[in-house]
Amino acid sequence: MAYKERIPQDEYERIVARDKARAQAMIDMLFESHKTDPRVKFMNIRPMVTIKGMFEESAAQWPDRPAFWEKPSHKEPYQMITYNEALARVNALGTALLARGLAGAHISVIGDNSYHWATAYLAIVCGAGVVVPLDKELPQDEIEQLLVNGDVEAVFYDRKFAPMMEQIREHGKTGVRFFINNQRNTEADSLKGFEVSSNALATEGEALLTAGNREFLDAQIDAERLGILLFTAGTTGFAKGVMLNHRNICAEMMIPTVVIGIVPEDVFFSVLPVHHTYEATCGFLIPLAQGSSIAYCEGLRYIVDNLSEAHPTVFLGVPLIFENLYKKVWQNAEKGGKADTLRRVIKINNVTKKVHIDLGGLFFKQIRELFGGKMRLLICGGAAIDPAVVDGIKAFGVNTVQGYGLTECAPIAALNPIFGGNSASAGYLVPGFDAKIVDADPETGIGEICLAGQHVMMGYYKDEEATGEVMEGEWFHTGDYGYLKDRFVFITGRKKNVIITKNGKNVYPEELEYLLSRHGIIGELMVFEVESGRSDDTIIAATIIPDEEEVVRVLGENADSEAVGKLLWDAVNAVNEGQPMFKKIRKVYLRSEPFDVTTKKTIRRFVAENRSGAEV
Repeated sequence: MAYKERIPQDEYERIVARDKARAQAMIDMLFESHKTDPRVKFMNIRPMVTIKGMFEESAAQWPDRPAFWEKPSHKEPYQMITYNEALARVNALGTALLARGLAGAHISVIGDNSYHWATAYLAIVCGAGVVVPLDKELPQDEIEQLLVNGDVEAVFYDRKFAPMMEQIREHGKTGVRFFINNQRNTEADSLKGFEVSSNALATEGEALLTAGNREFLDAQIDAERLGILLFTAGTTGFAKGVMLNHRNICAEMMIPTVVIGIVPEDVFFSVLPVHHTYEATCGFLIPLAQGSSIAYCEGLRYIVDNLSEAHPTVFLGVPLIFENLYKKVWQNAEKGGKADTLRRVIKINNVTKKVHIDLGGLFFKQIRELFGGKMRLLICGGAAIDPAVVDGIKAFGVNTVQGYGLTECAPIAALNPIFGGNSASAGYLVPGFDAKIVDADPETGIGEICLAGQHVMMGYYKDEEATGEVMEGEWFHTGDYGYLKDRFVFITGRKKNVIITKNGKNVYPEELEYLLSRHGIIGELMVFEVESGRSDDTIIAATIIPDEEEVVRVLGENADSEAVGKLLWDAVNAVNEGQPMFKKIRKVYLRSEPFDVTTKKTIRRFVAENRSGAEV
């Protein structure tokens, strides 16, 4: 982080030398791995010490290339912002923040994915203080509490949050001194007395820079000190502050790209909430480190429209997005009577590709247009995706890989490579990222996954007890169960979710959910344990929301619950056939109401209401 007060220059030079040596050692390690690991293919990397240094270097190397693409309104086309323009705004904002006495302060950003969000984040982390991204979907009382817990002194927010911020200011519970409306225009009369606009702040900074102020330009940043504070709430709702530093993020910017290859010509499609570390690191900072562009999606309902407008080449998403797009392709093929033809074409193309003849551009042009026409890489994270979907999208000519990560690892812990990947695995342990299994089952090899490397967090903010529960020396205990094979990571479930049967067997609900989700009739579901009334018996149950389109396709309109229930049981029995007795699902509940979910759209497993439904 930036220091509240400057330290002696000789001491700071030692810090910088240490950080540069570590970054160079990492690059040297990757180049050595390139000689022996066939999956490490792409070496267009450079030593990175801080996020500030990364962004300045990228702007120097690609000054006039587009860093961001953004639509002023839905009806207007995308507009380009160059690296030089973005850097100028970051420097101006950062200079103004320091002039207002915020050196070393914790400063939040909350709002939609946008150029203004990105430059506020960079201005904070590149020399002003510690950036504290907040979840825009949280209710006011939770946001207010996180401002308190995070010791936040200033906050950037979208215009729509102004009424909320005014109430928070009036409550007086937080330590926020500056409320910065991150509006896009410069209309000062739309602001309230407690606010300053980010554009006005940038204007202040520009004047200071012109007058020779170099406080932000020359800011001292220690790569090992706190730079990013991320509050992550699991399905239990308890928020912990994950402390990340520039070293963590720089490791992520240098290491994972060696197995997937990111180039300046790439355009990333930004649709996932950028306050989550998955999007922030992988869809925001990594592109900037490689000279790529970021095109902001206007929202989930505009995905298809924006894909056709931005023509991106890289798309980060979660399984639900990609599975829905894949399902839509096949539903359209079925409706048009072309499904059999599509299957034959895929089979033919899979053969011709073995002799380096790809007919996909000819046969799958219409399908590729669904992804914008130029898409070359889909990266899936956040949860397990069906390998059949991964391989299915690959068959259409779009490379698709799955990664494994956690906020505590900034977040990438493993990533499938483009060459030599394994669609069934959560990811590959790229050189520099280490893992081990502890307390492994002697029969299955399944145990808790522990991770180590430069990407692992500093700890939880002001919570030594929680930190001690997950950190053992350099090793982070993830709470995920799984196994390793040839440096590939396979996830079976969460430690806290495991169901232990009466006879001592472990059942991982995520595993059964994954198998069930492969059936078209299944929309959303949750697997859990119900009381059997017997001391020697454990009953596994599933609450399911069926896929409405599939129900209509199979049963027609106005199907009764008995017929829907039979379809659900057909899917459940198909899964049960391949399971030992203790894993078989024995009760099914048909649910019509949406599940209670977190802001990440993860079902809250321990909310009783989520287990309800009509037994079928």
